[in-house]
Amino acid sequence: MERIRCAIIGFGHMGSAHARTIAEGRIEGMSLAAVCDVDPERLEIARERHPEAACFDNCEALLDSGCADAVIVAVPHPLHADLATMALRRGLHVLVEKPVDITVTKAAALAETARQNDRVFAVMFNQRTNPLFRRARAMVQEGALGELKRTTWIITNWYRTQHYYDSGAWRATWAGEGGGVLLNQAPHQLDLWQWICGMPVEVTAWCRQARYHHIEVEDDAMLVTRYANGAMGQFITTTGECPGTNRLEIAGDLGKIVLENGMIRWWKLREPEPEVRFTSQESMAKIGQDYEEISPDGPESAHAGILQNFTNAILHGEPLISPGADGLNELTLSNAAYLSQWQGNVPVALPFDTALFDRLLGERAAASSYRPRKNEFKPDGLYSERWQVRW
Repeated sequence: MERIRCAIIGFGHMGSAHARTIAEGRIEGMSLAAVCDVDPERLEIARERHPEAACFDNCEALLDSGCADAVIVAVPHPLHADLATMALRRGLHVLVEKPVDITVTKAAALAETARQNDRVFAVMFNQRTNPLFRRARAMVQEGALGELKRTTWIITNWYRTQHYYDSGAWRATWAGEGGGVLLNQAPHQLDLWQWICGMPVEVTAWCRQARYHHIEVEDDAMLVTRYANGAMGQFITTTGECPGTNRLEIAGDLGKIVLENGMIRWWKLREPEPEVRFTSQESMAKIGQDYEEISPDGPESAHAGILQNFTNAILHGEPLISPGADGLNELTLSNAAYLSQWQGNVPVALPFDTALFDRLLGERAAASSYRPRKNEFKPDGLYSERWQVRW
Protein backbone atom coordinates (compact mmCIF):
# COMPACT_ATOMS: atom_id res chain seq x y z
CA MET A 1 0.00 0.00 0.00
CA GLU A 2 1.42 3.36 -1.04
CA ARG A 3 -1.44 5.63 -0.09
CA ILE A 4 -4.15 5.52 2.59
CA ARG A 5 -7.70 6.17 1.49
CA CYS A 6 -9.32 7.85 4.47
CA ALA A 7 -13.00 8.35 5.30
CA ILE A 8 -14.38 10.90 7.75
CA ILE A 9 -17.35 9.85 9.87
CA GLY A 10 -19.01 12.99 11.19
CA PHE A 11 -18.70 16.24 9.21
CA GLY A 12 -18.95 18.71 12.09
CA HIS A 13 -16.34 21.09 13.49
CA MET A 14 -13.57 18.51 13.78
CA GLY A 15 -14.53 16.22 10.91
CA SER A 16 -14.71 19.07 8.40
CA ALA A 17 -11.31 20.39 9.55
CA HIS A 18 -9.72 16.96 9.17
CA ALA A 19 -11.31 16.56 5.73
CA ARG A 20 -9.95 19.89 4.56
CA THR A 21 -6.46 19.15 5.87
CA ILE A 22 -6.37 15.82 4.03
CA ALA A 23 -7.99 17.14 0.83
CA GLU A 24 -5.46 19.97 0.62
CA GLY A 25 -2.65 17.39 0.48
CA ARG A 26 -1.14 18.35 3.82
CA ILE A 27 -0.90 14.73 4.96
CA GLU A 28 1.68 12.85 2.90
CA GLY A 29 0.44 9.40 1.92
CA MET A 30 -3.23 10.04 2.71
CA SER A 31 -6.14 11.04 0.49
CA LEU A 32 -9.75 11.87 1.29
CA ALA A 33 -11.90 9.01 0.00
CA ALA A 34 -15.28 9.52 1.67
CA VAL A 35 -17.38 11.53 4.10
CA CYS A 36 -20.32 10.27 6.15
CA ASP A 37 -22.89 12.27 8.08
CA VAL A 38 -26.55 11.70 8.95
CA ASP A 39 -27.37 15.40 8.55
CA PRO A 40 -28.42 16.10 4.92
CA GLU A 41 -27.28 19.74 5.02
CA ARG A 42 -23.83 18.84 6.30
CA LEU A 43 -23.53 16.11 3.72
CA GLU A 44 -24.44 18.58 0.97
CA ILE A 45 -21.72 20.93 2.23
CA ALA A 46 -19.27 18.01 2.10
CA ARG A 47 -20.28 17.27 -1.51
CA GLU A 48 -19.71 20.87 -2.52
CA ARG A 49 -16.35 21.19 -0.79
CA HIS A 50 -14.99 17.74 -1.60
CA PRO A 51 -16.36 16.51 -4.93
CA GLU A 52 -13.55 13.98 -5.07
CA ALA A 53 -14.92 12.13 -2.05
CA ALA A 54 -17.82 9.69 -1.95
CA CYS A 55 -20.62 10.78 0.39
CA PHE A 56 -22.69 8.51 2.63
CA ASP A 57 -25.56 9.10 5.01
CA ASN A 58 -25.15 5.67 6.56
CA CYS A 59 -22.05 4.51 8.41
CA GLU A 60 -22.45 0.83 7.62
CA ALA A 61 -22.85 1.58 3.92
CA LEU A 62 -19.58 3.49 4.01
CA LEU A 63 -17.74 0.78 5.89
CA ASP A 64 -19.03 -1.94 3.55
CA SER A 65 -18.26 0.03 0.39
CA GLY A 66 -14.57 -0.85 0.27
CA CYS A 67 -13.67 2.73 -0.65
CA ALA A 68 -11.54 3.38 2.45
CA ASP A 69 -8.55 1.85 4.24
CA ALA A 70 -8.93 3.97 7.38
CA VAL A 71 -11.54 6.10 9.10
CA ILE A 72 -11.53 9.10 11.38
CA VAL A 73 -14.41 9.01 13.87
CA ALA A 74 -15.56 12.54 14.72
CA VAL A 75 -19.08 12.15 16.10
CA PRO A 76 -20.57 12.79 19.57
CA HIS A 77 -18.59 11.05 22.32
CA PRO A 78 -21.05 8.24 23.19
CA LEU A 79 -20.84 6.95 19.60
CA HIS A 80 -17.05 6.80 19.33
CA ALA A 81 -16.47 3.21 20.42
CA ASP A 82 -19.51 1.82 18.60
CA LEU A 83 -18.54 3.24 15.20
CA ALA A 84 -14.81 2.59 15.67
CA THR A 85 -15.53 -1.04 16.57
CA MET A 86 -17.61 -1.48 13.41
CA ALA A 87 -14.72 -0.13 11.34
CA LEU A 88 -12.07 -2.27 13.02
CA ARG A 89 -14.08 -5.44 12.54
CA ARG A 90 -14.20 -4.68 8.82
CA GLY A 91 -10.43 -4.43 8.71
CA LEU A 92 -10.08 -0.65 8.66
CA HIS A 93 -7.56 1.35 10.67
CA VAL A 94 -9.12 3.87 13.06
CA LEU A 95 -8.32 7.29 14.46
CA VAL A 96 -10.93 8.43 16.97
CA GLU A 97 -11.47 11.93 18.32
CA LYS A 98 -10.96 12.46 22.04
CA PRO A 99 -12.20 11.08 24.34
CA VAL A 100 -12.10 7.49 23.12
CA ASP A 101 -15.63 7.12 24.51
CA ILE A 102 -17.43 8.10 27.70
CA THR A 103 -16.75 4.95 29.75
CA VAL A 104 -13.66 2.91 30.44
CA THR A 105 -15.75 -0.21 29.79
CA LYS A 106 -16.42 0.71 26.16
CA ALA A 107 -12.96 2.15 25.60
CA ALA A 108 -11.27 -1.03 26.89
CA ALA A 109 -13.45 -3.20 24.65
CA LEU A 110 -12.55 -1.00 21.69
CA ALA A 111 -8.82 -1.29 22.40
CA GLU A 112 -9.15 -5.06 22.61
CA THR A 113 -10.98 -5.15 19.27
CA ALA A 114 -8.14 -3.20 17.68
CA ARG A 115 -5.61 -5.65 19.14
CA GLN A 116 -7.51 -8.70 17.97
CA ASN A 117 -7.89 -7.32 14.45
CA ASP A 118 -4.27 -6.10 14.29
CA ARG A 119 -5.28 -2.65 13.10
CA VAL A 120 -3.69 0.72 13.83
CA PHE A 121 -5.79 2.45 16.47
CA ALA A 122 -5.04 6.02 17.50
CA VAL A 123 -6.74 8.83 19.41
CA MET A 124 -6.56 12.54 18.60
CA PHE A 125 -4.44 13.81 21.48
CA ASN A 126 -2.96 16.53 19.32
CA GLN A 127 -1.34 18.39 22.22
CA ARG A 128 1.15 15.55 22.61
CA THR A 129 2.94 17.10 19.64
CA ASN A 130 3.76 20.22 21.66
CA PRO A 131 7.55 20.32 22.17
CA LEU A 132 7.30 21.67 25.73
CA PHE A 133 5.11 18.81 26.91
CA ARG A 134 7.36 16.32 25.17
CA ARG A 135 10.40 17.84 26.87
CA ALA A 136 8.68 17.79 30.28
CA ARG A 137 7.83 14.12 29.82
CA ALA A 138 11.42 13.28 28.94
CA MET A 139 12.69 15.15 31.99
CA VAL A 140 10.41 13.25 34.33
CA GLN A 141 11.07 9.87 32.74
CA GLU A 142 14.82 10.40 32.68
CA GLY A 143 14.84 11.32 36.37
CA ALA A 144 15.90 14.95 35.97
CA LEU A 145 13.53 15.91 38.80
CA GLY A 146 14.26 12.86 40.92
CA GLU A 147 11.36 11.16 42.65
CA LEU A 148 8.14 13.10 42.23
CA LYS A 149 6.66 14.87 45.25
CA ARG A 150 3.75 16.86 43.85
CA THR A 151 2.06 17.75 40.59
CA THR A 152 -0.40 20.60 40.10
CA TRP A 153 -2.17 21.60 36.90
CA ILE A 154 -4.40 24.65 36.87
CA ILE A 155 -6.12 24.67 33.48
CA THR A 156 -8.91 27.22 33.68
CA ASN A 157 -8.63 28.98 30.31
CA TRP A 158 -11.52 26.99 28.83
CA TYR A 159 -13.99 29.88 29.19
CA ARG A 160 -17.36 29.17 27.52
CA THR A 161 -20.58 31.18 27.32
CA GLN A 162 -24.10 29.84 27.57
CA HIS A 163 -24.34 30.34 23.80
CA TYR A 164 -21.63 27.71 23.35
CA TYR A 165 -23.59 25.13 25.32
CA ASP A 166 -26.84 26.04 23.55
CA SER A 167 -25.24 25.62 20.10
CA GLY A 168 -25.71 21.85 20.12
CA ALA A 169 -28.41 19.76 21.78
CA TRP A 170 -25.93 17.05 22.71
CA ARG A 171 -23.59 19.42 24.55
CA ALA A 172 -23.30 19.29 28.34
CA THR A 173 -25.85 16.52 28.81
CA TRP A 174 -25.35 13.10 30.35
CA ALA A 175 -27.10 11.33 27.47
CA GLY A 176 -25.71 13.43 24.63
CA GLU A 177 -22.13 14.15 25.68
CA GLY A 178 -21.60 11.99 28.73
CA GLY A 179 -20.04 14.67 30.90
CA GLY A 180 -18.88 18.26 31.12
CA VAL A 181 -15.54 20.04 31.26
CA LEU A 182 -13.65 16.86 32.25
CA LEU A 183 -14.99 14.96 29.24
CA ASN A 184 -15.03 17.70 26.62
CA GLN A 185 -12.43 20.41 27.23
CA ALA A 186 -9.94 18.89 29.68
CA PRO A 187 -9.20 15.43 28.21
CA HIS A 188 -6.07 16.84 26.55
CA GLN A 189 -4.63 17.95 29.87
CA LEU A 190 -5.79 14.85 31.75
CA ASP A 191 -3.97 12.82 29.10
CA LEU A 192 -0.83 14.95 29.24
CA TRP A 193 -0.87 14.93 33.05
CA GLN A 194 -0.68 11.14 33.22
CA TRP A 195 1.56 10.91 30.12
CA ILE A 196 4.12 13.15 31.77
CA CYS A 197 3.76 12.24 35.45
CA GLY A 198 2.31 8.72 35.39
CA MET A 199 -1.02 7.38 36.63
CA PRO A 200 -2.07 7.85 40.25
CA VAL A 201 -3.48 5.06 42.40
CA GLU A 202 -6.34 7.06 43.91
CA VAL A 203 -8.63 9.92 42.89
CA THR A 204 -10.84 12.17 45.03
CA ALA A 205 -12.85 14.79 43.19
CA TRP A 206 -15.29 17.66 43.45
CA CYS A 207 -17.21 18.08 40.18
CA ARG A 208 -19.63 20.98 40.56
CA GLN A 209 -22.65 20.67 38.32
CA ALA A 210 -23.96 23.81 36.60
CA ARG A 211 -21.98 26.17 38.78
CA TYR A 212 -21.67 28.79 36.04
CA HIS A 213 -24.02 27.67 33.25
CA HIS A 214 -27.50 26.30 32.71
CA ILE A 215 -26.37 22.74 32.01
CA GLU A 216 -26.81 19.33 33.65
CA VAL A 217 -23.15 18.36 33.95
CA GLU A 218 -20.06 19.81 35.64
CA ASP A 219 -18.45 23.06 34.51
CA ASP A 220 -16.05 23.25 37.47
CA ALA A 221 -13.89 20.43 38.82
CA MET A 222 -10.96 19.69 41.11
CA LEU A 223 -9.20 16.34 41.36
CA VAL A 224 -6.84 15.40 44.19
CA THR A 225 -4.77 12.31 43.43
CA ARG A 226 -2.32 10.09 45.23
CA TYR A 227 0.56 8.32 43.50
CA ALA A 228 2.07 4.98 44.45
CA ASN A 229 5.13 6.64 46.04
CA GLY A 230 2.94 8.89 48.21
CA ALA A 231 3.22 11.98 46.01
CA MET A 232 0.09 14.07 45.62
CA GLY A 233 -1.48 15.68 42.57
CA GLN A 234 -4.04 18.36 41.90
CA PHE A 235 -5.98 19.09 38.72
CA ILE A 236 -8.19 22.18 38.60
CA THR A 237 -10.35 23.07 35.60
CA THR A 238 -13.46 25.04 34.68
CA THR A 239 -15.28 26.73 31.79
CA GLY A 240 -16.50 29.55 34.02
CA GLU A 241 -13.41 31.66 34.77
CA CYS A 242 -12.00 34.58 32.80
CA PRO A 243 -9.16 35.27 32.58
CA GLY A 244 -7.98 31.71 32.93
CA THR A 245 -4.68 30.06 33.75
CA ASN A 246 -2.67 27.26 32.18
CA ARG A 247 0.09 26.28 34.60
CA LEU A 248 1.62 22.86 35.21
CA GLU A 249 4.02 22.54 38.15
CA ILE A 250 5.95 19.34 38.88
CA ALA A 251 8.12 19.10 42.00
CA GLY A 252 10.64 16.37 42.80
CA ASP A 253 13.63 15.55 44.98
CA LEU A 254 15.96 17.33 42.56
CA GLY A 255 13.97 20.49 41.88
CA LYS A 256 10.89 21.53 40.00
CA ILE A 257 9.63 22.65 36.62
CA VAL A 258 6.80 25.03 35.77
CA LEU A 259 5.19 25.08 32.35
CA GLU A 260 3.49 28.42 31.78
CA ASN A 261 3.41 31.23 29.21
CA GLY A 262 4.94 29.10 26.50
CA MET A 263 8.11 28.03 28.31
CA ILE A 264 9.51 25.64 30.90
CA ARG A 265 11.15 27.18 33.96
CA TRP A 266 13.48 24.72 35.67
CA TRP A 267 14.92 25.04 39.17
CA LYS A 268 17.71 22.44 39.59
CA LEU A 269 18.91 21.61 43.09
CA ARG A 270 22.64 21.06 43.43
CA GLU A 271 22.01 18.46 46.15
CA PRO A 272 19.11 16.02 46.48
CA GLU A 273 16.63 17.52 48.94
CA PRO A 274 16.26 14.34 51.07
CA GLU A 275 19.99 14.31 51.76
CA VAL A 276 19.91 17.89 52.98
CA ARG A 277 16.76 17.26 54.99
CA PHE A 278 18.41 14.57 57.11
CA THR A 279 22.03 15.72 57.22
CA SER A 280 21.88 19.50 57.54
CA GLN A 281 22.56 21.07 60.93
CA GLU A 282 20.45 24.10 59.98
CA SER A 283 16.74 24.31 60.70
CA MET A 284 15.92 26.06 57.41
CA ALA A 285 18.82 25.20 55.16
CA LYS A 286 19.06 26.88 51.78
CA ILE A 287 19.90 24.41 49.04
CA GLY A 288 21.97 25.72 46.16
CA GLN A 289 20.18 25.70 42.86
CA ASP A 290 20.53 26.61 39.22
CA TYR A 291 17.81 28.08 37.03
CA GLU A 292 17.11 27.53 33.35
CA GLU A 293 14.40 28.60 30.94
CA ILE A 294 13.52 26.30 28.09
CA SER A 295 11.70 27.56 25.01
CA PRO A 296 10.07 25.33 22.37
CA ASP A 297 12.62 23.80 20.02
CA GLY A 298 10.12 23.60 17.19
CA PRO A 299 6.49 24.15 16.25
CA GLU A 300 3.51 22.22 17.54
CA SER A 301 2.28 20.10 14.63
CA ALA A 302 -1.09 19.63 16.36
CA HIS A 303 -3.85 17.80 14.48
CA ALA A 304 -1.90 17.52 11.24
CA GLY A 305 0.96 15.96 13.18
CA ILE A 306 -1.29 13.25 14.59
CA LEU A 307 -2.84 12.62 11.17
CA GLN A 308 0.61 12.30 9.60
CA ASN A 309 1.79 10.00 12.37
CA PHE A 310 -1.35 7.85 11.96
CA THR A 311 -0.64 7.59 8.23
CA ASN A 312 3.02 6.76 8.79
CA ALA A 313 2.09 4.09 11.34
CA ILE A 314 -0.09 2.35 8.76
CA LEU A 315 2.31 2.70 5.84
CA HIS A 316 5.69 2.39 7.54
CA GLY A 317 5.14 1.06 11.05
CA GLU A 318 6.05 4.33 12.75
CA PRO A 319 5.28 4.27 16.50
CA LEU A 320 2.10 6.12 17.35
CA ILE A 321 2.33 9.39 19.24
CA SER A 322 -1.11 8.80 20.75
CA PRO A 323 -2.07 5.11 20.69
CA GLY A 324 -5.78 4.53 21.13
CA ALA A 325 -5.18 2.36 24.18
CA ASP A 326 -3.61 5.37 25.92
CA GLY A 327 -7.05 6.94 25.88
CA LEU A 328 -8.06 4.56 28.65
CA ASN A 329 -5.79 6.35 31.13
CA GLU A 330 -7.30 9.78 30.54
CA LEU A 331 -10.80 8.33 30.65
CA THR A 332 -9.98 6.45 33.86
CA LEU A 333 -9.21 9.77 35.54
CA SER A 334 -12.45 11.47 34.48
CA ASN A 335 -14.61 8.39 35.17
CA ALA A 336 -13.03 8.03 38.63
CA ALA A 337 -13.61 11.73 39.31
CA TYR A 338 -17.31 11.38 38.52
CA LEU A 339 -17.54 8.25 40.64
CA SER A 340 -15.95 10.08 43.55
CA GLN A 341 -18.41 12.95 43.22
CA TRP A 342 -21.46 10.69 42.89
CA GLN A 343 -20.51 8.83 46.08
CA GLY A 344 -20.02 11.94 48.21
CA ASN A 345 -16.47 12.94 47.19
CA VAL A 346 -14.92 9.74 48.50
CA PRO A 347 -11.45 8.50 47.47
CA VAL A 348 -11.69 6.11 44.51
CA ALA A 349 -8.92 3.54 44.16
CA LEU A 350 -7.64 2.74 40.67
CA PRO A 351 -8.59 0.59 38.91
CA PHE A 352 -12.15 1.40 39.94
CA ASP A 353 -15.46 -0.45 39.82
CA THR A 354 -16.44 0.06 36.19
CA ALA A 355 -19.78 -1.75 36.60
CA LEU A 356 -20.78 0.69 39.36
CA PHE A 357 -19.74 3.65 37.24
CA ASP A 358 -21.68 2.39 34.23
CA ARG A 359 -24.81 1.93 36.34
CA LEU A 360 -24.63 5.40 37.90
CA LEU A 361 -23.92 7.04 34.55
CA GLY A 362 -26.83 5.14 33.05
CA GLU A 363 -29.15 6.51 35.72
CA ARG A 364 -28.11 10.05 34.86
CA ALA A 365 -28.42 9.46 31.13
CA ALA A 366 -31.93 8.09 31.62
CA ALA A 367 -32.94 11.30 33.40
CA SER A 368 -31.10 13.56 30.95
CA SER A 369 -32.75 16.49 29.21
CA TYR A 370 -31.04 15.62 25.93
CA ARG A 371 -33.34 15.42 22.94
CA PRO A 372 -31.87 15.17 19.44
CA ARG A 373 -32.57 18.19 17.26
CA LYS A 374 -31.31 19.72 14.06
CA ASN A 375 -27.77 21.08 14.07
CA GLU A 376 -27.61 24.86 14.16
CA PHE A 377 -24.15 25.48 12.74
CA LYS A 378 -22.38 24.91 9.46
CA PRO A 379 -18.97 23.22 9.62
CA ASP A 380 -16.29 25.68 8.56
CA GLY A 381 -13.48 23.21 7.87
CA LEU A 382 -11.03 25.06 10.11
CA TYR A 383 -9.16 24.07 13.25
CA SER A 384 -10.28 26.46 15.97
CA GLU A 385 -7.59 27.98 18.16
CA ARG A 386 -9.44 26.57 21.15
CA TRP A 387 -8.11 23.11 20.23
CA GLN A 388 -4.47 24.25 20.37
CA VAL A 389 -2.28 24.69 23.45
CA ARG A 390 -3.13 28.12 24.81
CA TRP A 391 -1.09 29.78 27.53
